[in-house]
This record gives sequence, C-alpha cells and structure tokens, in this order.
Amino acid sequence: MEQNEVQGLKPVKNGNKKRLTPLQQRVITAVCYVVVWVAMCALKWCVPQGNVPGGWGSIGFDLVFTGVSVIGAYEFLRAIDRSESGINCKISLPQRAITIAFCAMSVPLFAIVEMAMDGGLLALTCAFTVYVMFLAATSVFDCGRSSVKGTIYCVFCMLYCGVLSGVLSAINHLDNNSMAAILVVFMCPILTDTGAFIVGSSLKRFVPMKLAPRLSPNKTVIGAIGGIIGGVLGVIVVYYGMYYLGGVNGNVIFTNFNGVGLTIRSETFPALLSFVLVGLATSVMAQIGDLFESAIKRECGVKDMGKCLPGHGGILDRFDSMLYCSVVVLISFGTII
Repeated sequence: MEQNEVQGLKPVKNGNKKRLTPLQQRVITAVCYVVVWVAMCALKWCVPQGNVPGGWGSIGFDLVFTGVSVIGAYEFLRAIDRSESGINCKISLPQRAITIAFCAMSVPLFAIVEMAMDGGLLALTCAFTVYVMFLAATSVFDCGRSSVKGTIYCVFCMLYCGVLSGVLSAINHLDNNSMAAILVVFMCPILTDTGAFIVGSSLKRFVPMKLAPRLSPNKTVIGAIGGIIGGVLGVIVVYYGMYYLGGVNGNVIFTNFNGVGLTIRSETFPALLSFVLVGLATSVMAQIGDLFESAIKRECGVKDMGKCLPGHGGILDRFDSMLYCSVVVLISFGTII
C-alpha cells in the first residue's frame, strides 16, 4: 500500500505541463502582433484605392484602432478603480457607459465621414464636445455617485484613447503617403524601444545617468539616445522601401505597385532629410508617451494596465507610444511629406 493511501490522501499526479516563461509569452505575442500588422499592411497595399482616402483596404487598420480605443478605455477605467494611491474618484455607471461609447464610435465615425465627405476630424471634434457635455450633465444630475474628479478622468480617457485612436485613423486615411505614414507610426516606436533597450543595456554601466528615476528606474539617458537612433533608422528603412517601390514625386525607381510612392511637398528639405526629421520627432514623442504611461500606472498603483497581451501587459502598455506620437506623424505627413 502506498504512503498516500496509508495517510488517507489521494495520490498526487505529477503532470508534465510546463508553463511558458514570460520571455516566451512576450515572443509569441510579438510574433502574433507582427503577423496581424503585416496582414493589415498587405490588405491596405493590395486593395485598389479608388476615390477613397487611404483606400478601401484601410478598413482593416480602422478595426484594429477601434479595438485599441475600446479596450484601452476599459483598461484605463479599471486602473482608476484599482488605484491604491489615493485617487478615490467616483465614476458612475452612466459616465463609464458614455466614455466607452465614445471610444467605440470615434474611429468608425472618423472613417465613415472621411471616406464619404472628407470631414472626419471635424466630425470627431464635434462628437468629442457633445460627449463631454453629456459627461458634465451626468455629473450634475448624478452627483451622489460621481464626482468632478471622476468626470475629468473620463474626459481624459476619451481624449487619450478615443481621440488619439481617431488620429491614427486619420493617418490611415491620408490622401497621400498613407502607406508610408502607417509604416512610420508602427515601426518608429518599435525600433525606438529596441534601440533604447540594446544601447541602454550595453552602455548603462558606463553612462548610468537615469532618464526619469521616479517613473521608470531602468531607463537611462544613454538608452534614450539609443532609442532616438533606432527610431531614425526605422523611418530611413520606410523611406527607402517606399523609394524603391514607388519613387518620389512620381519618379519611379524600381516599380510602381498599386500606385505606392512618396509625395514630398516641402521644397526646403530633401526627401530623406524630411523623413529623418520626422523620425527624430516621432522617436522623442514615443519615449515621452512611454514615460507618461508609466506615470499613469504609478499614479494608479498598478504594474500593467491589462493582461490581454501576455508578456506585454495590456493594450495601452503596447500602444502607448504609438498613440502619443500619432499627432506628430499626422502633422508631419499632412504638411511636409
């Protein structure tokens, strides 16, 4: 008779199941992220544009940005609820519904209006104003279950998750260079993080100066410089990819697949220099966005905003830099490139 049976215990089965390590989870999630990104780029690239700004294939990215907006809003509001640092703001159920409703309709509203009559940003601005007024009215008539502080957090959530996701959709629907702009807004933050990690890990013992020790103790100044280098290299890769596939200002270099090419409006800066300047500004803003997200998490007393991306955290943990630098990319590609 076995020892477990003598003691009146059930035999313990030793399973051979092994849990994935955090690094393995991070790699698998990153691979899935890249696959989705490549699929959306292929859809946008291959579907004929017609008279639609950005092309009908842009709808794929709009669906992704809608998910970022909605899930990001949910993560943000949940982080506020879980706060352990004394925020203690009251947000009523109607206010939560209004906030998430705006984030759910921000990208579809922009895309539909932009594709129909070229006025997406105006529609998004008007909708944001109306929803803020609804939030204010709710805080007045339901003051027992809401507070001014909670209302302000809801307004910020709509701006951070909803409006900035709408800006990503605006990049997706640019009349010119929308493919290049989408590549920049995806590649620059990723290579900024990669450059910061590689350079920071390699050289921080020689240059240990911290970038923002109270928000992110592991980030160093030398790592931030490496991030800027990585971001600039990312936009250079995008530039030469577009250059050889479609040329600049109609001068086809290699091929002109589905009308892909670059239209440079500035006569002051050469095309490559324009991209380098955009990459410089975008990489700086991407790092500021990452630090700002760290500030939000520290304020709320949480490590990650969510768990939907194993190894990475939540949607806002992955897309924070992209949301923050989207305005820079939109302005740059709307005026210079």
